[in-house]
Amino acid sequence: MSDLLEQCLFGYKLLVTIVPKGAATKARVASLHAGAEGGTILLGRGTGMHEFKKIFGHSLDAERELVVTLVPAESAASVLESLAAAAGLHKPGRGIAFVIDVPWVAGVVHCKPESKKGGGPVQHEEPRFVLIITIVSKGFADMIVDISKAAGAEGGTIVYGRGAGIHEKAKFFGIPIEPEKEMVLTLVPREKGERVLEAILEKGELCKPGRGIAFVLDIEKTAGINHPVC
Repeated sequence: MSDLLEQCLFGYKLLVTIVPKGAATKARVASLHAGAEGGTILLGRGTGMHEFKKIFGHSLDAERELVVTLVPAESAASVLESLAAAAGLHKPGRGIAFVIDVPWVAGVVHCKPESKKGGGPVQHEEPRFVLIITIVSKGFADMIVDISKAAGAEGGTIVYGRGAGIHEKAKFFGIPIEPEKEMVLTLVPREKGERVLEAILEKGELCKPGRGIAFVLDIEKTAGINHPVC
């Protein structure tokens, strides 16, 4: 392992919370009180099939906010619980939150010296859900959502590269979202993940240069999914 990688930290989780516009600050404050050290708020837009009117039991409010919070693994459950309670995620239409494992963390200069180092990714039981992240050129995100829904997804959240009044590029998982790019977050049951991803790659023509990129992340825990998804 290189000297740079030796400086990486292990044993972290990423909490992603998607709530109606105006609710992100309350969720972020609750996570801070529960032990999180910070968080990033991004602007987005919820999507879904008009005939269903809901995604995972949530009404399809157009404007959404995402709170992205990095926390030590041992604090993830308590932060998720506090955040879910503060945002009222047990009620339909109030939002959704999920936890993603983070194999390595770099650039976290305020972490304590005793934070976990070394080792590597930890093995977990097979998750029930996966998150498909697709980054495409501006104007193509709605097409990706339509493709995903046709393949079995219930909808998604679109994150824009630049929000009104924001003078720096938005980032997600450390990935800069250029102003001319859009990101689509699609949460699906694990058994549907491969089918939805294949549809995005094929019908979205992501194999062609410059069309975009898609990748899948395992989801460890969820809050705010108010009905069984099959």
